[in-house]
Amino acid sequence: MADAAGSAPITADPVVDTEAEATAFRRKQARRLWLTRLAIAIVAIGLLWTAWYMLFGRNHVSTDNAYVNAEMAQVTPLIGATVAEVKVSDTQAVRRGDVLVVLDPATPQIMLAQAEADLAAARRRFRQAEAEADAASAQVGASGADIGRAQAAVASAQADFEKARTDYSRRQALAASGAVSGEELTSARRAFDAAQAALTAARAGQAQAVAAERAAQGQYQASAAVVSGSTEDTDPAVRSAIAKVQQARIDVKNTVIRAPIDGVVTQRKVQVGQRVAMGAPIMTIVPVGQLYIDANFKERQLRRVRVGMPAEVTADIYGGDVVYHGKVAGIAGGTGSSMALIPAQNATGNWIKVVQRLPVRIALDPRELAAHPLRVGLSTEVEIDVSGN
Repeated sequence: MADAAGSAPITADPVVDTEAEATAFRRKQARRLWLTRLAIAIVAIGLLWTAWYMLFGRNHVSTDNAYVNAEMAQVTPLIGATVAEVKVSDTQAVRRGDVLVVLDPATPQIMLAQAEADLAAARRRFRQAEAEADAASAQVGASGADIGRAQAAVASAQADFEKARTDYSRRQALAASGAVSGEELTSARRAFDAAQAALTAARAGQAQAVAAERAAQGQYQASAAVVSGSTEDTDPAVRSAIAKVQQARIDVKNTVIRAPIDGVVTQRKVQVGQRVAMGAPIMTIVPVGQLYIDANFKERQLRRVRVGMPAEVTADIYGGDVVYHGKVAGIAGGTGSSMALIPAQNATGNWIKVVQRLPVRIALDPRELAAHPLRVGLSTEVEIDVSGN
């Protein structure tokens, strides 16, 4: 220890300094070892990731923006009527041809009866037209005979007129010499006048017979035009009536609404006693055995994707324990934004590029769907193997 007059510097204990340096050295060594191990781990992870990417990752594209979808059948009545029965309820499984809804058939049956009556009337009118055509044809023949008789009458009257004129002329020539009496000349004059009148009447009768023949011919042509080239079953009026009967029978048949496909009933909107309109949706049938996946991939992921490539699908409802195997069935013709109701307008100075997604349809194995059923709208993850390209 230094005295009061002056102090000497205090030196550390050599043993203590050595222990501090040793501790610091050990810490430095430990830190270096830890950093070395960390670097080795990072390099190992990088090598493993590179190996994974080269061997597997670069040959697969995946997305979790994928959902279950289906070609659903919308059930709509083909006629307007009142609902008499509803045979199904929501979530019920149905087979194609099963009865879903029964409509009141009273009005369609009445329309069918009316159509059948109109068909019978059309057939009767056609048969009547055929009979009228036959009668007109016979009338034409009778008119031809009347013309022949009229011509014969004209010829006879002409002969009588010529004889009466000759007799009258001869007597008129002899009357001046007194060889023919006045009474005989008067009688000849009367015979001549009578023959001339008979000839005029015969000619008028001939003209009338010709006119009657022309009228009969016109009536025959009109009647024949109605039935010409047609039979009772090919007549236009009859065919129109047949079509109405067939339509009425279809309307009666359509009072029973059947399932168009196999599936599950969804969104049933119809009740007994409700008046339904033609074409108004009353329920939807989802074909759960024919579902597919609509996976929305980023545009850069689709460089090597082709139709027919294998794909694996996992659904959130089952987790990774259930893997569905499918294939690429098709690639949409446009991105979701381009097909939107109001497409985005990029013709502005504030445009920012946004990575687009394109829907890709993945067809699933029906057997796997039967083993693990899915429902429309469920979330899935899709991975496509592009190593084949």
